Amino acid sequence: MSSRRLATGKKLWFHPPDVQVAQIRNTPDAYILERARSWGIPAEVIDCGGFKTKFPEASQAAVAARLKEYGVDCVCLAGFMRLVKHPLLKEFPSRILNIHPSLLPSFPGLHAWEQAVKAGAAESGCTVHYVDDGMDTGPILGQARVPVLPGDTPESLHARIQVQEHALYPAMIARVLETLA
Repeated sequence: MSSRRLATGKKLWFHPPDVQVAQIRNTPDAYILERARSWGIPAEVIDCGGFKTKFPEASQAAVAARLKEYGVDCVCLAGFMRLVKHPLLKEFPSRILNIHPSLLPSFPGLHAWEQAVKAGAAESGCTVHYVDDGMDTGPILGQARVPVLPGDTPESLHARIQVQEHALYPAMIARVLETLA
């Protein structure tokens, strides 16, 4: 069995048998924590000091230390709406991935599908990228395109983007893990 370990920030779309997983969330009532534990996957909650959108440096250092204890090689974020900074980036250089619901660099930040509909974009999609210290600015690993259809609402576009996210993210994670083997 490989020693590669993966920390996920949201959903487990796949779980190759040779990859061990840890689940760490910033929301204590997230159902995925219970699901992960029922699968025998370590699952913990991040203490962000009561902040809803900030990820304090002390919290990042604690998370980095915990991930190191688990032997994590790659950190995968999804739905984690906080900027990652020095403590985690230092411990996991070019080993933190994120999935974003737009074709970056277009529509970074929150509610990208709403931004695309409001802007009258002809297409949107999703992007998997390495995390750097900016907001959705890291090097791009892969993208999947989704047309914006006449009559699309932010919700209908988001639903179609999520279908592509569920295909693209596992493929890009697998590609990165192969480079770590």
